[in-house]
Amino acid sequence: MYKIVKAEKLADKIYLMDVVAPRIAKSCQPGEFLIVKMDEVGERIPLTICDFDREAGIVTIVFQIVGASTERMAELKAGDAFQDVVGPLGQASEFVHEDLEELKKRKYVFVAGGVGTAPVYPQVKWMKEHGIDVDVIIGAKNKDLVILADEMEKVAGHLYVTTDDGSNGRKGMVTDVLKDLVLNQGKSYDVCVAIGPMIMMKFVCLLTKELQIPTIVSLNPIMVDGTGMCGACRVSIGNEVKFACVDGPEFDGHLVNFDEAMKRQQMYKTEEGRALLRLREGKTHHGGCGQCGGEK
Repeated sequence: MYKIVKAEKLADKIYLMDVVAPRIAKSCQPGEFLIVKMDEVGERIPLTICDFDREAGIVTIVFQIVGASTERMAELKAGDAFQDVVGPLGQASEFVHEDLEELKKRKYVFVAGGVGTAPVYPQVKWMKEHGIDVDVIIGAKNKDLVILADEMEKVAGHLYVTTDDGSNGRKGMVTDVLKDLVLNQGKSYDVCVAIGPMIMMKFVCLLTKELQIPTIVSLNPIMVDGTGMCGACRVSIGNEVKFACVDGPEFDGHLVNFDEAMKRQQMYKTEEGRALLRLREGKTHHGGCGQCGGEK
């Protein structure tokens, strides 16, 4: 059992939990994720790691209520426990393995939308711990849905908050802020990291392609089982078929076929849609071995 030592509601339908998981905390890196399971009949839920404390053996997760399983999760309190927590899974952010001196020569901007602020935070924190100041843009529909702004303020070089209705920070989309920083304020970026809803990442990538800024996105929003065997997170990256949970979750945003991925998300919600995807995609429908037959 994995004890929950902190459970906090961050915003409407968005929750944070600190979970005792020493082995995961000891080895996890920014960009990776874990899978939680409440009990024997519970659904496997992949969640990006928001933070970790290696000495205390604690990992932090943030999730949004989107269905029955996350609704049940939201009812858990400090003192309760998950039956299983598996991780770290996926691939760590590429910069973790790069030469630090080379990394310090680049200017990064991180763009976070909604719950995407959670996986952006450990990346920005890692940068801060290694002496690298980065710019961060946080976007949300309104002030009540802005999360982790205080925590991000402590680790970001410059933090820009924007809301659709202007109730917190600027008024407008994250793309409006990024465009203003580059075109009007003379900012220059070597790399953009964008994490949030698929539609947000799509439009950030359209803008950064126009601005000629290499962009990394995290496709954790399309993950379902976290092993590549369900076929939910199959995505086209350039001319290659990849699976977000096995090969990612981070990819070159300018190579992601966002329209295809979002269409698959809608189809995957029904049994008829899943059957059609299996028929059309054949052996490439599943990740991992690609030969298992998956849901036959």
